[in-house]
Parts: sequence; C-alpha cells; structure tokens
Amino acid sequence: MLLDFEKPIVKLEEKLVKMQEAAKAQNAPALMASIAKLANDIKALQKKTFQNLTRWQRVQLARHPDRPYTLDYIQQITENFFELHGDRFVGDDKAIVGGFGTINGQTMMLIGHQKGRTTKERQCRNFGMANPEGYRKALRLMRLAEKFNKPIITFIDTPGAYPGVEAEERGQAEAIASNIQAMFGLRVPIISIVIGEGASGGALGIAIGDYVLMLEHAWYSVITPESCSSILWKSWDYKEQAAEMLQVTANDMSNFRLIDGLIKEPIGGAHRDLPTAAALIKESILDHLEKLSSKSIEKLVQARTDKFCAMGRIG
Repeated sequence: MLLDFEKPIVKLEEKLVKMQEAAKAQNAPALMASIAKLANDIKALQKKTFQNLTRWQRVQLARHPDRPYTLDYIQQITENFFELHGDRFVGDDKAIVGGFGTINGQTMMLIGHQKGRTTKERQCRNFGMANPEGYRKALRLMRLAEKFNKPIITFIDTPGAYPGVEAEERGQAEAIASNIQAMFGLRVPIISIVIGEGASGGALGIAIGDYVLMLEHAWYSVITPESCSSILWKSWDYKEQAAEMLQVTANDMSNFRLIDGLIKEPIGGAHRDLPTAAALIKESILDHLEKLSSKSIEKLVQARTDKFCAMGRIG
C-alpha cells in the first residue's frame, strides 16, 4: 500500500531500477550518468517531501501497514527475547506483548502494543487495542522487572484502549489508572517510546517514563483526529483540520515539552529501512539508560513524578 505522497517517489524508484537493469543488460556505461542524476533527484524529492508533511500525513505514515511494530524492533535490537504471557486474572491479551530481553549484554523488560499485518493477525491482536488484562499483564511484567532490578522499555503504538462493553465491565479505566499510578513509583529506570500511534489513555497506560521519546513520524494525542472531527463537526470528513488543531506530531510534543526527545527515522519512514530505524532506537535506549544510571533510585522516582506534575503549567 502506498500513501498519496509516496507515489511520486516510488514511481521514480521504479524508473531507476529499470534504468539500472538496462545498463547492466546492454553494458551501456553511458547510462550511468543519467542513473546517478536520477538517484540524486530521488533523494532530493524524498527529503523535500518528508520535511514538509502535514500533520495528517504524519498520522497516515504512523499507521502505514508496513510500519514496524513492537516485535519487529525487539527482534532487531535484542540478542534474545523471552516473551511472557497472561495477567494471572483473566487471560493473555495479545494486543500487548512483553518479556525479558538482552541488549548489548544488559537484561531489560520490553513491553509494547502489538498490531497485526494480516487480517487474521489483526483480529488476534485486536488492532493493537488492549483490554484490561493487557494493561494488567503489562503491570505484572513491570513489577517483575522491579523485583529483579531490571530497566523497563515500553513501546507505544495504539489507536486507543479497546472501548467495548466487555472491556469496561472488566475495569478498563481502573486498569489504565492503576498502571499510571504504579509506574510513578517503580524503582527502576523506565524509557517509553512512541513508535507509531499514541492515542489517549490506551497509550498512557504504559507511557509513564523517566524519558518519553517519539519516533520522528509518530503521533501522540488525547484523541484521534477522526474522533475529534466526529465530536466537533459530527463527521470524520474534517480529520485533517482536526489533526492540525490537535498538534499531534513529535515536533509538536517536543515544543510543548511533553516528551523528552525525538528519534530520527530513515528518510521515507521506518518502514523503508527497518534495520536503520531499529539501530537508532537501540542507540537511543542505551544512551538514555546510561544517563539514568547515575541517579539514585529515590532521585529517579522523584524526578519522574516532578516531570509529569510540571506538565501543562503556563508561565
């Protein structure tokens, strides 16, 4: 699937491949100058396109069906990963995954929302929308990390917590609130990274960190642009205007001082170059963990609380 603003770039890339194949087949070195020029034109177009995306286009990019999900990054950045299951109350919510993994010889707990690619996977993962048992599983794993004094890394990528009646009956709001409350007091370093969509309480349920980071083309907001449009204009047709009003991008969140850092993506988005995107995430995790390692547990917990309490102040 191609997004509208990707099509001109892909068209040139397809042309480049044909020219390269022709040059190779016909042994025509004269084509090399044209190939080099076209390659430079593609890079220039990519840079111009992705530097000037609207907020809605960034929302679309964060939802790209080929965009890497939590398990994609975990498989890339860990030497080993052992997934843990279940909340010990209801069941195993597959919209949230988690377990111990090792990065550069350091063991840590990795937890995140997980979407699916095929129709069957999406149904199994509930499109990344967690039920209460998903948040309770996440909290169980965070408590486990605290018990063994291991840092926690969370990956946020959800259109929101599951809004179904059965989820509300099982205590959706309470589960998210309990996670938020508990994460403020966890006595281990926590790094939270918004890798795709960060919508409402569904995101906040695993996003209380000492450092909250965002990938360049991710978005983070109290509500989706479509839902905002539905409330204000009684229609989803104004989602682009809603995205502009909500100011949902990583740059917006940085300007509002609601996040602590931005992780660059490969030109064209993380889905165009997973190894590079994962390497940038891995580097950021290790850098930020090193910064946290110099703080005592008491100062770490207090600074985490102070940071969130200071949000929203004017002046």
